[in-house]
Amino acid sequence: MSTYYTIHSKTEGLYKEKGSKFIALAYPVSSEEQVKQIQEELRKQYYDARHHCFAWLLGMDDQSWRANDDGEPAHSAGDPILGQIRSFELTNVLVVVIRYFGGTKLGVGGLISAYKTATEEALEKAKRKVIFESKQLVMKFSYDAMSIVERLIEDFEIEVITRDFQLSCEIHGSIKKDLLSAFQEKTSDLYTIEFIIEE
Repeated sequence: MSTYYTIHSKTEGLYKEKGSKFIALAYPVSSEEQVKQIQEELRKQYYDARHHCFAWLLGMDDQSWRANDDGEPAHSAGDPILGQIRSFELTNVLVVVIRYFGGTKLGVGGLISAYKTATEEALEKAKRKVIFESKQLVMKFSYDAMSIVERLIEDFEIEVITRDFQLSCEIHGSIKKDLLSAFQEKTSDLYTIEFIIEE
C-alpha cells in the first residue's frame, strides 16, 4: 500500500542565534494556491521581518517542490528547510522560516544550521497524519440510485468533497488508488450510474 505522511496541524519552532530570531511555521497543505494564500497572510502578519524563507513539498510518487532563500545567500535557507521536510519523510507540507536580523552576520554555515534547526523544532512538534495516494472521482446518477452510491462510498472509503443534488445527483470525491481496481470491478455492471475517474 502506498502510504504517505503529512502533519496534522500548524506547528511552530523558534531558534535564536547572535540576536537573530528564526520563527519556523509548518503547515499541512494540499495545493500551490493554499501555499500562496498562507504566504500572503504571513507577509502581512510579519511585515517587519527581514526574510521569509520557505520550502514546500506536494504530492505522492510524482512530487512537486520549491525552496526559496528570499534574499539570504544561495542555498543557505530554502534547501535546509526542504531537507528537513524530506528527512521527516513528509509531503503536503509548507514550512516558512521568518528571520528577524539581530545585527550580526552568521555566515553561510551559521545560516544553514539556523534554518535547519528552526525547521526541525517545528516538525518535531507536529503530529503525523497518514495520507493515501488517491484519484478524483465523479459519480452522476438519479435519485433512484442513491442507496447504491451511499453503499459504494462506505465500502470503498470514498472521501466526499462535494454533493450536488438538483435535477440529477452528482458527487465529487476521492478514492484511494489501492482500492480503485476493486471499485471498477464492482461497478462495471452498474449502468444507472456514470463514473468519471481522473487520469
